[in-house]
Amino acid sequence: MATIFNSLPLFSIFIIQLIVLSSAGGGFTVDLIHRDSPKSPFYDPSASRTDRLTNAVRRSFTRAASHSRKQNCLAPNNIQSEIIPASGEYLMKISIGTPRFQVLVIADTGSDITWTQCKPCKNCYKQKAPLFDPKQSSTYRALTCTTRACQAAGASSSCRQDKNICQYSESYGDRSFSRGDLAVETFTFASSSGQALSFPTKVFGCGFSNAGTFNESASGIIGLGGGPLSIVRQLSKVINGKFSYCLVDLESSSTSKIKFGEDAVVSGKGVVSTPIVKKEIDTFYYLTLESISVGNKRLAHKTKLPSETGSTFKGEEGNIIIDSGTTLTFLPVDLYETMEDELVKAINKKYTADPQRFFSLCYSDTSIVPPALTFNFKGGAKVVLPPSSTFVLNGDLLCLAMVPTNDLAIFGNLSQMNFLIGYDLEKSVLSFKPTDCLKQ
Repeated sequence: MATIFNSLPLFSIFIIQLIVLSSAGGGFTVDLIHRDSPKSPFYDPSASRTDRLTNAVRRSFTRAASHSRKQNCLAPNNIQSEIIPASGEYLMKISIGTPRFQVLVIADTGSDITWTQCKPCKNCYKQKAPLFDPKQSSTYRALTCTTRACQAAGASSSCRQDKNICQYSESYGDRSFSRGDLAVETFTFASSSGQALSFPTKVFGCGFSNAGTFNESASGIIGLGGGPLSIVRQLSKVINGKFSYCLVDLESSSTSKIKFGEDAVVSGKGVVSTPIVKKEIDTFYYLTLESISVGNKRLAHKTKLPSETGSTFKGEEGNIIIDSGTTLTFLPVDLYETMEDELVKAINKKYTADPQRFFSLCYSDTSIVPPALTFNFKGGAKVVLPPSSTFVLNGDLLCLAMVPTNDLAIFGNLSQMNFLIGYDLEKSVLSFKPTDCLKQ
């Protein structure tokens, strides 16, 4: 039976591919492609929908664990890029060096340092495309240990004393890692005016030792986080600290866009905004979730959680992060349980267990129409999520795509589907606008 859930995306990885689009103010445009889309180089035609969901959910838990570890370890005018749906990350085609060398990298709002595999690679994962050779680029320059960029890398950097070269080390929740030299290089993007846009002396990591679960179609990562070394921050004067994206569902043959600069401003009817909260871990985009409503009922929940849980959701500001690379939404246990109890009452149907034990609430009757969930963020930003953004088909079951956690709360990308989401880092504001992303 066809339902509103048949076209749900299995968000977890997205691929950004540069294309040229018209824009009055200039800039560049990139496709964001879901890794499970037929347009993706990751696409596996033999994989079933359930297979893709299972893989996406596993990556989601791994990514959430990685973010929690980082959280608990306290230490041109307009640019536009195209977006298409995938599973756990985003990929982006950019060019680095002189002459230009094209690489396909995972675009990640939960990371800062941009890196790519480089020659000579002593310990590298298998990669289909050739590796970047810094010796062939006239604009490559390794950074010394006393540079500001090296200091800005903080705990992710160290010094190779024999050559006075700053080195970086990035680790991820699934034990994947990248290590190498921190350097500056020219980054080139496709321009929406048809001209290539080049940005010299941008900091990135030249990875000589990289291993883990990276897909062989990708060469590395481009960091879109809030830290000083992210590409968003490095381009801040060009894009005025602004970018936005709109995520379409997996089954769509269309692309959506990630925009940078003044064209990324989210405005008009239906826009709601909430403050981005600055915290010690500046990579993440923290928001303040005040409550959740099931249908028209706003739920009460505890404002304090036991300190031993390590949860960030204690009623304080910045108690949840928004992350484009995590599929599911992770909520504090008490808030999740209150919400689930109310959903069970509202749906009033027999629920069943998920045999894979990923999801806490599932129904064998996939024709049910759950009530809308409203996430009430600080500043009166009521983000109303339709059932197609909160429940997902899991084989023969319909399951709530939100899970409880005792660690970092995360507003995942499935909940962001069909919203135009704008980041204004100068004003520290994030905006939501319900949008048909196919029309963007």
